[in-house]
Amino acid sequence: MKLMFASDIHGSALWCEKMLDAYRTEGAEKLCLLGDILYHGPRNDLPEGHAPKKVIALLNAVKNELLCVRGNCDTEVDQMVLEFPVLSESALIYADGTEIFLSHGHHFNPDTLPPLKPGSVLINGHTHVPKDITVNGIRCLNCGSVALPKEDSAHSYLIFENGDFTFKSL
Repeated sequence: MKLMFASDIHGSALWCEKMLDAYRTEGAEKLCLLGDILYHGPRNDLPEGHAPKKVIALLNAVKNELLCVRGNCDTEVDQMVLEFPVLSESALIYADGTEIFLSHGHHFNPDTLPPLKPGSVLINGHTHVPKDITVNGIRCLNCGSVALPKEDSAHSYLIFENGDFTFKSL
């Protein structure tokens, strides 16, 4: 199974298109979006290519290929225009024998772990900085940000294939 994880599009059609191009090129079976899809948030500048209406159209076109969790900038208003569920606070998936907990990161993160057993994986976004650490036997991965990377990191995403995680840049 091949999965792609991405976070923090923040309404950038430019970076959403690049993310979707990478998704197609990767040949992943599912694109897991970890929140902050349309709104840029009060602490962020507008991302390059900010066009939330275009992001809506781009993502609605692939709605059957998406699994999303809610970010701190996502609201019920967003759900009114997006044709796929975006308001779940978390998701638990199993792939290639791996238990993977998905969260945006503002509630569950390496500092506030969800109830997982050692050997499980937590994947989140929120900080806009890619990270790979292990806390209490739980691997904690942050896929970074598609549109607004911070701390000199790249516009990034994460691939899961054959039990391995790989960070990639757009």
